[in-house]
Amino acid sequence: MSEEVTQELEPVVVIDDDYAMRLSCSQILQKMGFRVEVFEDGARGLEGVARLKPALVVVDLKMPGISGLEVVARVHELDPEIIVVVITGFATIGTAVDAMKSGAYDFVPKPFSPDELRVIVNRGLERRRLRQDALRHEQERERLRRRFITFVSHQLRTPVVAVHQYLDVLRRLPEGPDTAGMRAEWLERCLTRTDEMQQLIRDWLTLAEVEGGGLTGERTPQDLGQVLGAAAERHRAYAAGEGVEVTRALPSEPLCVLADETALAVLFDNLIVNAIKYNRAGGRVAVTLEERDGEALVSVRDTGIGVPEEYRASIFDEFVRVKGESAKKTTGTGLGLPICKRIAGELGGVIELESELGTGSTFRVRLPLRAPVQTADTAGGDTREQ
Repeated sequence: MSEEVTQELEPVVVIDDDYAMRLSCSQILQKMGFRVEVFEDGARGLEGVARLKPALVVVDLKMPGISGLEVVARVHELDPEIIVVVITGFATIGTAVDAMKSGAYDFVPKPFSPDELRVIVNRGLERRRLRQDALRHEQERERLRRRFITFVSHQLRTPVVAVHQYLDVLRRLPEGPDTAGMRAEWLERCLTRTDEMQQLIRDWLTLAEVEGGGLTGERTPQDLGQVLGAAAERHRAYAAGEGVEVTRALPSEPLCVLADETALAVLFDNLIVNAIKYNRAGGRVAVTLEERDGEALVSVRDTGIGVPEEYRASIFDEFVRVKGESAKKTTGTGLGLPICKRIAGELGGVIELESELGTGSTFRVRLPLRAPVQTADTAGGDTREQ
């Protein structure tokens, strides 16, 4: 084996004053694919641990000089994540238990077979891997949290600075024939920027509420046809102002999901508003609902600008907004679609995107169905298609 390949192997340390035991452990661990370094006493072994920073230490409890029990404690002072397996004779199992209380992962009594050592080593290293993965995930969550706070703070600071500048301009405006018009223009700019701040704060609080389970906590059977019909109606005037037609094709029979009504409204309001916002004059937004494979399938299809391929993988990430010539007129916080994804996930569903640049996009939400609740309105049935 070349020196380069040897250096790539994960190091483990064996500390035992018995030559035969050192040789046996070394052979077993080398066959498992580790780079093994052996030491005949605790002092040299601890020096090796400090130098090699191994994932695993195998140590005998009964050694002259520094005892195995002390080695366990000092190894964990160097790195508490190192897995320590102790070797003990049958007469010292109580000492081995003491070693585990001091931080050893497990012990193997003499005499032991290669399989017995392999099982304990693999189990210990798997535990180490899981702990490290959990730590990395926690660190990543903390990094994202800090990044999120920093980004939101920046997003709030930008309009605050702009509003301050606008007000400063207003304060310095000289009186003249054009003053009233200029004052109205700068006040309108202030209102626009404060609207942006309010929207960002609303979206931020909504996202925090979804993550905390507050928005999706109270769940009752909801007829998606009624929810979608109401959402489409809420945004009909906005769509008309943008020159966009909103249509809906909803089943006459109830399709119910277990959800919070407000959470569903936030989910579908965001999708419909996005479909209008990123559409074109004379375009169309089609909202449809159907049952497919035991799930409720909601589709919100637009005839707008579409999502460029480079944005499709990250479109549900926080603060991602499509940029380009065709998207210049749109405004937003970049939190709407992440909110939609979180809500759908909390309700046991998924959200997917299908898009073609220049043709349009379709967002599909799949939610698990629940049995409908019969009411006076639903007993007779109605056809909600326009």
